[in-house]
Amino acid sequence: MRDEQHAQSTCPPPPAAATPAAKWPHLRLVDLTVNSSSSSTALAQGNRPRWRTTEFYCYYLVFLAVVPQMAYLAHTATAVSSKHYWTYAGKLRDGWIGGLQVDVSDHQYYLFRSKLPLLVALMLFHVALSRTYRFLSRRLSPTLNPLNPRVYSPSNARDARARFSATFSLILLAALHGTSLPKILVILYLNYRIARLGTINNSSNDQYGLSSSSRRRSKNKSSGAGWSWRREWTPYATWGFNIAVLFANSLAEGYYYSSISPRLAFLDEYKGLLPRWQINWNISMLRLVSFNMEWYWAWSAASSAGPEEEEGEKDAVLLPEPPTSPRIKVRHNLIINPPPAAGGQRRRTRRRSTTPLLDPSPAAGNYSFVLYLAYVLYPPLYLAGPIMTYPSFVAQLAPPAVCASATTTPLNGTTTAAADENVTEAERAAVVVAAAQEETTPLALVAYAIRFLACWVTMELVLHTMYVVALKDSGKGWWNGMTPAQVSLVGFWNLIVVWLKLLLPWRLFRLWSLLDGIVPPENMIRCMANNYSVLGFWRAWHRSYNLWVVRYLYIPLGGSNRPLLATLGVFTFVALWHDLRLRLLVWGWAITLFVVPEMVGRKLVPYSKYGSRPWYRHLAAAGGVANILLLMTANLVGFVVGVDGGKELWRIMLGDRQALCVVVADASPSAFGVQVDCSS
Repeated sequence: MRDEQHAQSTCPPPPAAATPAAKWPHLRLVDLTVNSSSSSTALAQGNRPRWRTTEFYCYYLVFLAVVPQMAYLAHTATAVSSKHYWTYAGKLRDGWIGGLQVDVSDHQYYLFRSKLPLLVALMLFHVALSRTYRFLSRRLSPTLNPLNPRVYSPSNARDARARFSATFSLILLAALHGTSLPKILVILYLNYRIARLGTINNSSNDQYGLSSSSRRRSKNKSSGAGWSWRREWTPYATWGFNIAVLFANSLAEGYYYSSISPRLAFLDEYKGLLPRWQINWNISMLRLVSFNMEWYWAWSAASSAGPEEEEGEKDAVLLPEPPTSPRIKVRHNLIINPPPAAGGQRRRTRRRSTTPLLDPSPAAGNYSFVLYLAYVLYPPLYLAGPIMTYPSFVAQLAPPAVCASATTTPLNGTTTAAADENVTEAERAAVVVAAAQEETTPLALVAYAIRFLACWVTMELVLHTMYVVALKDSGKGWWNGMTPAQVSLVGFWNLIVVWLKLLLPWRLFRLWSLLDGIVPPENMIRCMANNYSVLGFWRAWHRSYNLWVVRYLYIPLGGSNRPLLATLGVFTFVALWHDLRLRLLVWGWAITLFVVPEMVGRKLVPYSKYGSRPWYRHLAAAGGVANILLLMTANLVGFVVGVDGGKELWRIMLGDRQALCVVVADASPSAFGVQVDCSS
């Protein structure tokens, strides 16, 4: 996984002994998109792939017969010769592929499509400027050059890059939001002050930046404040403030200077290239919460580790840090770097996580306002993400002096505490940077750029050859006179468009970040047509958001120990965070409800008991198809046709025997896809 963001993970099983089937390539459908450990499952030992079996040859024939028909029927339903064409012809524009028109009726994708050249130019300019700055700074200042380990200071290099990033971000936001920039900075400052309320006065007399006397003197008091503040209030203040800002931004429509004073009305005239800055604030809000919670957890861990702990502190009820946090793992020796084995050799293990093994200490230098600005306003990820945690971002700002010799060996068991003491901070940072370097090599960057271009060309081909979005937006009754097959496929290709319009911005912004040397998580690791697990849907669509919710909301609310409270809290926040509309509420509740059949099926027919039976694979494939249809229904309601449209579509598709046959035929490629993905 590129950036676990502290989500729960397990070590992969040790490699099995060589078997006769080892020569077969273990390829699956998901391997054609992105490489993520969350989309990988340990293959059963000795289970020979079925690529060349008679069963799979039959699947290939069905694919060749059915899949082209799915595209052809959607094309004929929206072609110029169709009777509905003139109801949406005004939504089409001249295209660039073979003289065809292009469907630009989806406002979100139209905005991205029209601004794509500007975004690419901005990306190249920022990356060139950032790399030039780092190159010159390393040449001019030896303390910023990792190739000079004797004088190199990773913290100085980190802070220097943060200053550049923060400066560039402020200039960029001035162009994007104009006179709304001061409003953003005020919110950022207030949130930062809330974070500081949960800290203790900083001194540099001990490893945490605080002395024993200052720890006693300022216990549970805000930094520099003259009134009492209990540290455990900080998370609640953080959440309350940020949720209140979300509502205020929406209700006040980004705030107007004229509402403060008529003399300031002239400031409302220039709001930049993106006047509605509050639309993108939802993403920034997640980073504000991450920064505050990480600093709060760092101070809590530092205080509990200190020798001068008062009785009142022991009894304080602190919001728990997720057990998957690197701090907790290091404390319990779950992730360690043991001392050299016999012969002085260390075992080497390839790691994919770019999360630091030990989060920054709570010293003020690790949570400065400049680092805070650089993190929250980081240009590649500012508009739409993906979302990174604060420790993950900070760990990648500067490379360690020692990188090639750094190693790590994750263990499932525990070892002596002395092992932790043999691991230097340089080695810990080296693990992070080495993992990031896997995805920032020239070959990896070129491959990722090609994947983005392939997805963009696919989207353009769909919009040039089938006008399903324009048809769907033409008004109620667009399905009148259409066959059940055409109705179902118009809905299917609308979902494909939704998937691609979400994937493309996330891939572009992630590519931008990778070119700058920062590795965020991949947001979209599956398509809507191969999400055969409802439970896995949450981890495959907007994946970085799911990881954020798990770390900062689900686990602190109790997780699996208090599933009702945690689930209600998560759902309420997700609904408020997206947009409180009926169709999104139904979407969220529907997916939550659709989890039940899968959980019941796993309980009644567990893999551990029946996995070796010949019929189990086919039963699992049937369940996977049912999940795909349920997820398509939920997403059609949430993002395409709404509640009434969803009811009407299913009424048409289940209206007679012919319609049922069409549904079965449309579902057959999904069934075979599940077989290929699971069996191979």
